[in-house]
Amino acid sequence: MRDWAASIQREMSDLSSLLDQALASGQLLESSRKNIDLLLRGSASPVAEAAVAELAAGGQWQELNDRFFKTLAFGTGGLRGRTIGRVVTAAEQGAGGPNGRPEHPCAGTATMNFFNVSRAVRGLIAYAKRHVGAGRRPKLVFAHDTRHFSRDFAEFCAKTAAELGCDAFLFESGRATPQLSFSIRELRADAGVVLTASHNPSHDNGFKAYFNDGAQIVEPHASAIIAEVNALESEIYEALPTAEQGSVTTLGAEIDRCYMERLKSLLMRPELLAGSKTRVVYTNLHGVGGVIIVPMLRELGFDVVTVPEQDIQDGRFPTVDSPNPENAPALKMAIELALKEGAEIVIGTDPDNDRMGVAVRDAAGEMRLLTGNQIGSLMAWYRVKTAFEIGWLNDATRARALFVKTYVTTELQRAIADRYGIGVVDTLTGFKYIAEKLRKYEEAIPADKKGGDYRSLDEATTRALRLEYSRFFLFGGEESYGYLGCDFVRDKDGNGAAVMFAEVAAYAKSCGKTLADLLDDIFVEFGYHEERGKSLVMEGADGAAKIQALAASYSAHPPSEVDGSAVVSIRDFATQDLFDAEGDALPKEKMLFVELADGRSFAVRPSGTEPKIKFYLFGKAAPSSDLAGSREKVGAGLDALWVAIEVDAKARMA
Repeated sequence: MRDWAASIQREMSDLSSLLDQALASGQLLESSRKNIDLLLRGSASPVAEAAVAELAAGGQWQELNDRFFKTLAFGTGGLRGRTIGRVVTAAEQGAGGPNGRPEHPCAGTATMNFFNVSRAVRGLIAYAKRHVGAGRRPKLVFAHDTRHFSRDFAEFCAKTAAELGCDAFLFESGRATPQLSFSIRELRADAGVVLTASHNPSHDNGFKAYFNDGAQIVEPHASAIIAEVNALESEIYEALPTAEQGSVTTLGAEIDRCYMERLKSLLMRPELLAGSKTRVVYTNLHGVGGVIIVPMLRELGFDVVTVPEQDIQDGRFPTVDSPNPENAPALKMAIELALKEGAEIVIGTDPDNDRMGVAVRDAAGEMRLLTGNQIGSLMAWYRVKTAFEIGWLNDATRARALFVKTYVTTELQRAIADRYGIGVVDTLTGFKYIAEKLRKYEEAIPADKKGGDYRSLDEATTRALRLEYSRFFLFGGEESYGYLGCDFVRDKDGNGAAVMFAEVAAYAKSCGKTLADLLDDIFVEFGYHEERGKSLVMEGADGAAKIQALAASYSAHPPSEVDGSAVVSIRDFATQDLFDAEGDALPKEKMLFVELADGRSFAVRPSGTEPKIKFYLFGKAAPSSDLAGSREKVGAGLDALWVAIEVDAKARMA
């Protein structure tokens, strides 16, 4: 035993010496050296030390820096990082896991593994217990998608919660992120987590945390939870005595049915579904969307055809390069099937089913991909128009109705809202800020008018209450393919979006038009609007530093002219005290919004969930029957704008 202990001590000493040498030579970052020690002290798995030793012995310093340059922190989507490294060590590969994955997640403080998941869920548990108080056990709900290790992490979280004195609810298999949000509200839970990296590449995973209103965590809860997480330096914990532990309850068909019944309330004119069926091709891109969307649309009367090869839940996402429905190649198989089957629309959702992309058939019979801004604008226009037609809204109530969107979402939705006399509130990027508004509107209703439990009321009742005492959220969305048309879910919802968009398709069919025709009609009436999303991707520790430096340069040295047009307005969300349309102060965020004299504008911000800095370009033309001319002029202007921005960005990084 003494010889074994001495051998381990020598190996640790040798590894420490090797790491110190790399630090001294500049191959290993100081933060990486510090975080390696943090992991090795706090990991319960021998795989962590073996993986670090293997990478160090092989001189894989860039890989070590990428894994350890930081500790994961909550961004717009919670924790997110690689769960499979660029370099997979023999220790991590082990015997291998399902779908060709390694046996163990990659070791690191900047990666998704049991070390970080343990600290994150225990920090959330500690805060939930403090928030609830000593009177009862906190209730936490856990969901997951089809990604590598998602089920393992979710089961671990539920077990940890129960052993630390909470009652945990765990879905029997993969479920959508918005269904977690709904279930937290329906079960009156105190918090919840979904294990997913949304639309990221297959090597990533994430931990998205939600609070008792069913929305992603915002301040002041976010900082308090991070403080709890940062106080933990080990994944090891001691379970409470059995008598003090909570339970783990499995969720399945019953909560699915409850959710589906509420989704039906999104239909504004269900009579449109009578008669000839609207044919839809749907793909879940190997994710969880088919669990609800396929039976839901079929129950509502839509003729749904799925892509068989992509129905398979598989964290490799083997038929696509990226499981992101905003990327055209991801919908290629579905579009080919739609052309064969004569479908009016294609709907695709990302692995955790909170984002939806579509393609629509045009008058020539071809399938046209729509942008997130166009998809959202079609739904926003249809919902506000129909709300007046069916009596949800009238002249007396229109002032209380509104859209809520992000600052980087198309201004076409503002033009539509203005025409109908309803409001628009812009929020920062991240659907949690839209959900924060929904909580505000719910809380503004007098307690004695809610019947004791707002969540038990049907949609007609809550709509009447919001229109009388608060504000009625008619539609919300963001350019990155996230949409919401209700308040019984507090996150973007691919399930609800599929229902809403399918109804718009049924409406177009009832008018003898295609969805492409409807969109063109909107452009003619409200003005042609076009937006472009561009990114500069910079991965790893070096990339993160470059992204932050580039973002900071825009604040320190904002442009005064771009592509020959003078800058007339700059909003620096990181340094200025800014307020939204309702007078609420905006949290500080690294985003710069630039408006040019010729009507073009752009925004720049580092992504909160991906290793990239994002640029959002906006162009528009006045209402005109010459739609082709407007498209050409606006498109050329945006082409030139991006060239100028890209040249400037490269100069800033030189």
